[in-house]
Amino acid sequence: MTRLAWIAVLCGVLSCAGCVKQGRVGTAYSDSLAASLQTKFLVETPKGEFLIALFDDTPLHKQNFIKLVQAGYYDDLVFHRVVPELIVQAGDPQFRSTPNPALDSLDRTTIPAEIKHSHFRGTVAAARKDDKENPERASSATQFYINLNDNRFYDGSYTVFGRVIEGMETVDKIAKVARDGRNVPYERIWLKIRPLGEK
Repeated sequence: MTRLAWIAVLCGVLSCAGCVKQGRVGTAYSDSLAASLQTKFLVETPKGEFLIALFDDTPLHKQNFIKLVQAGYYDDLVFHRVVPELIVQAGDPQFRSTPNPALDSLDRTTIPAEIKHSHFRGTVAAARKDDKENPERASSATQFYINLNDNRFYDGSYTVFGRVIEGMETVDKIAKVARDGRNVPYERIWLKIRPLGEK
C-alpha cells in the first residue's frame, strides 16, 4: 500500500472515531434540533421580547405548557429568580401581585420526567424539587428556567422541553438586573406569554 493510501486509511479511522464519540453523546441526550420546533410562543417582558419553541419529543411538558398559556397562568407573574451566568426562572405563583387560587394551585402538581435534551444556552427546562424529596425527578408543572450558558452539569437531572429561538439578548438583559441575597430581582420583571401570531 502506498504512503498516500495509508494516510487516507488513517484519516478515515480518525474521522470514524469522532463520529462514534458524537453518537454516544447523542444517544444519552439529544443535542440536535431534530425534534420539531413548530410550537412557538412570544414572551413579553419589560426588557423586551423573545421567542421560545417547544420540542415534540417531550409531549407531556409541551401539552402542559400550552394549557398553562391558554389559561393565562403566566400573566401577572415575574422572573422571580435570577442567577447571572446560570439561569433565569419564572412561574412561581407566590410572586403574583394578585392571588389567583384557581391557577396558583397548579404549582403543587408535577409532570413525569422526560429527560432527553442537553442544557445548552437558551434551552428551556422545568424546575423541580430535589432528588431526596423527588427521586423520580418529576417536573414542576408551572416553573421553568432558561439556561444562560451551556449548563451541561444539569443533564440527566432536569427535563429540557424547549429553547429560545430568537431574542436571547432580552434574556441576557433580565439576567443583569439587581437582586437580593436570594437571587430575587428588586425590579418586577413581569412576563406575558402568547402563542406566536396571537395578540
